[in-house]
Amino acid sequence: MGPGRTYGMMSKDIGIDLGTANVSIHVKGRGVVLDEPSVVAIESDTKRVLNVGEEARRMVGRTPGNIVAIRPIRDGVIADFDITEMMLKYFINKVGGKNWFSRPRILICAPTNITSVEQKAIREAAERSGAKEVYMEAEPKAAAIGAGLDIFQPSGNMVVDVGGGTTDIAVLSMGDIVTASSIKVAGDKFDLAIMKYIKNKYKLLIGERTSEDIKITIGTVHPASPKKEMDIRGRDMVSGLPLTITINSKEIQEALWEPASAIVAAAKSVLEKTPPELSADIIDRGVFLTGGGALLHGLDQLLAEELMVPVLIADDPLHSVVKGTGIMLDNLDKVTRRK
Repeated sequence: MGPGRTYGMMSKDIGIDLGTANVSIHVKGRGVVLDEPSVVAIESDTKRVLNVGEEARRMVGRTPGNIVAIRPIRDGVIADFDITEMMLKYFINKVGGKNWFSRPRILICAPTNITSVEQKAIREAAERSGAKEVYMEAEPKAAAIGAGLDIFQPSGNMVVDVGGGTTDIAVLSMGDIVTASSIKVAGDKFDLAIMKYIKNKYKLLIGERTSEDIKITIGTVHPASPKKEMDIRGRDMVSGLPLTITINSKEIQEALWEPASAIVAAAKSVLEKTPPELSADIIDRGVFLTGGGALLHGLDQLLAEELMVPVLIADDPLHSVVKGTGIMLDNLDKVTRRK
């Protein structure tokens, strides 16, 4: 067995997709071992951590005054350093626990346009969570590799990675990013747009969880989508009492028009800045859609019509980035170690 070929509990390499909505972890030799919401529930007075991940997510919008459910990563950026560190430690221990014989090497993915200060914060959080070495890589690069694209060839590949906090768009060739853009319009902004629309149109207040349910169940961004309906519950702003109403997918398409247009515009601007030879490759190969947002009904059709290139949804779009980190861990020599 060559160096770095130890598997199982001896495994020392882990890949982390540190997302705004979810944290996914890939352990070398074991695959994706964790995928949980990036939420931490703490007691506000004592700062004691009560729950992390799925258990904490269930508490969002449902806690008594002294318990707060915090999402420490907002718009792809660490908003609360201490809580991010606690969350990372918790997840790393959960997948390795007492079985890490030595400190693991960690590869973390972050949006393309984070500042060096933000990059340092992520690196420090990982180091303090017990990493021996920390490598950082751009999210769309990992997403492209995880979607099965061979980005190390001299030909153009384009990926649109719609996550929870950011949409990262990149054209890759020869193993690196040629043109890229990252915008803070993604899953969370879709949820907010739905909440705002329902508040304005029906004077009904709904929470983040309900809004996300609407997006998943009847959400669409394409006018030709079949019309679906759904009953939703919330608080009537006029009477202050609970109320149930029926909404349909046409309304949600209207609600999501603005954030969807922002993603289309960002993808167009990346294509416009791409060298013509690579643009020609993209017309042949198409654009790959990854991230949770790839599951939003009609987004692939909308992008295909607006960009005039084929758009393909990656096989397991939610895990493209973390799968990519797993493949990169096997090729750490090709990963640039960014200080």
